[in-house]
Amino acid sequence: MRIDCFDENSVCVIRVSGRIDAKSSIELETGIKEIINNGKTNLLINMDGVDYISSSGLRVLLSTLKKLKVSKGGLKIACLKPFVMDVFRISGFDDIFEIYDDEKKAVESFSG
Repeated sequence: MRIDCFDENSVCVIRVSGRIDAKSSIELETGIKEIINNGKTNLLINMDGVDYISSSGLRVLLSTLKKLKVSKGGLKIACLKPFVMDVFRISGFDDIFEIYDDEKKAVESFSG
């Protein structure tokens, strides 16, 4: 798994690629915690490069969303591949997260 991040219009865009499984979800969680500890409260996770996500990965996303809501921030998801979107639908995460097909629209949604 690979994680890249950059700021765009006060939103921290995190691009993830590879598999998010039990092992790599720990990396993801550590990376996100570091970003939040650096004061970022609006996060967008672009999952265009993710071809698999386990329940451990879903747990990381859910716990991050809960933390950010407490600090009046937000977590949104963009660019899910069909298989990963199916996992979100089956688990009910498509009702919990704001999911966008396009990174630019997702970033813009934070200001609207």
